[in-house]
Amino acid sequence: MDFDARLALIIGLFSLTFMLNLPFGYLRAKTKKLSLKWFLCIHLPIPIVFLGRFFSHLDFRYIPLLVLAALIGQIWGGKLEF
Repeated sequence: MDFDARLALIIGLFSLTFMLNLPFGYLRAKTKKLSLKWFLCIHLPIPIVFLGRFFSHLDFRYIPLLVLAALIGQIWGGKLEF
């Protein structure tokens, strides 16, 4: 796989991870801390991100970047107000 295709996959998966965690971060901020809903809001996006990384054949070296995207999505989602 050439560099441009790999870079597009990384950017796409980073964006997917970020956007997937925004609504979960919003819901997490509205629930009681350390409750079951709070725990699920943090952990439910993980299998989807894992499947995206698995099916795109990206190496495990990109996991810290995806964790960063998830953290940013959770934090920004928690700051959203409607």
